[in-house]
Amino acid sequence: MIAWLQFILGALLITAGVVVLALSLFGVYRFNYVLNRMHAAAMGDTLGILLVLGGLIVFSGFSALSLKLLLTIVMLWLTSPVSSHLIGRLEVHINEKIDKHLKEVNH
Repeated sequence: MIAWLQFILGALLITAGVVVLALSLFGVYRFNYVLNRMHAAAMGDTLGILLVLGGLIVFSGFSALSLKLLLTIVMLWLTSPVSSHLIGRLEVHINEKIDKHLKEVNH
């Protein structure tokens, strides 16, 4: 009985993670401006990875593999926002048309 609950919870987490990643992919193709695309990718990436790896942790049970997966989640949660922030700052500094985009957004 416990094995079935573990399987169902793991499958639900992985399925939810794949759905979040698919919606993130849709957002990347839907938005026109690069910072909007990057935001959709970064947010979906963070939540999607948590759900998929969380489902794999549930499947593996309490083991060394689950600890490695947990450390992978922590590492990705620490590095993904920092890299997204740095890429966003670079875009703001080198984009010559950003004033035009900001005027369109504010009106």
